[in-house]
Amino acid sequence: MTFPARRPRRLRGSAAMRGLVAETRLGVDDLIAPLFVREGIDQPQPIVSLPGVVQHTRESLRKEVAALADLGIPGVILFGVPAAKDAQGSGAWDPDGIVQVALRDVRDELGDRMVVMADLCLDEYTDHGHCGIVRPDGTVDNDATIELYAKVALAQAAAGAHVVAPSGMMDGQVGAIREALDGAGFGEVAILAYAAKYASALFGPFRDAVDVTIADGGDRKGYQQDYRNRREALAEVALDIEEGADMVMVKPAVTYLDVIADVRDAVSVPLAAYHVSGEYAMVKAAAERGWIDGPAVALEQLTAVKRAGADFILTYFARELAEAL
Repeated sequence: MTFPARRPRRLRGSAAMRGLVAETRLGVDDLIAPLFVREGIDQPQPIVSLPGVVQHTRESLRKEVAALADLGIPGVILFGVPAAKDAQGSGAWDPDGIVQVALRDVRDELGDRMVVMADLCLDEYTDHGHCGIVRPDGTVDNDATIELYAKVALAQAAAGAHVVAPSGMMDGQVGAIREALDGAGFGEVAILAYAAKYASALFGPFRDAVDVTIADGGDRKGYQQDYRNRREALAEVALDIEEGADMVMVKPAVTYLDVIADVRDAVSVPLAAYHVSGEYAMVKAAAERGWIDGPAVALEQLTAVKRAGADFILTYFARELAEAL
């Protein structure tokens, strides 16, 4: 007895059928919204290279996170833009620094209704734009930097962060932060490690958003990963988990789907991916010119990131997609 060949097209004939058998589903609860808050402004400031994204005031930030929570978005991650910067980036751990103030505002507004994350780095706060202490020869001092990261973590935890997210790619950063948090009684604060963060050309609009220019035309290739390397990501991820990371991240997202898939196969902890500013801006720019259907491309890209294995996605499309899904 012979059987007719299976025809996959039978399962594609209608939107209802396609939805029924879809392997991957992107939902509102997969999205984390990155938000910028700037010190010393009285109106939100549009970011030209990130259409639809602004530098928030404290008040507009409170309203935005409340609106995102009402849409069902489960979390936000905060980035600060201070009024003044210095060589150490001291605003990053100042109890009255812009992110610490904003964390308290958001927790006062929402309590535990939303997961409140804080990016943990120094680049937004340093006058040279690097993620750590810079030696006279222009290199970043890893060990001196992670001591400061521990101070930042304590300030963010005291201000109410549920999650701190070290993004500087310094060796030993997760261990130093975990030790500091546990030693100060913040054992319940989780760490989302930017474990596989690449020295990507796709970060330009983000640097506009946080007013960062790397001094003397420098770059971060000495401490962020080389985009040509895939296996190296697994080593970085393994080290961060060993040091106490509760969750790990791959950044960027769409251009590193292979890395996301590799990490998903290798580890069981929650995996995040950051759909970065350049990935967002390219979709917006092409859609503005009528070359693509922007919302459809955004949905396709982020579904691909989920399909590759990410449990949740940091994306500037969070609100737009939440309103559409």
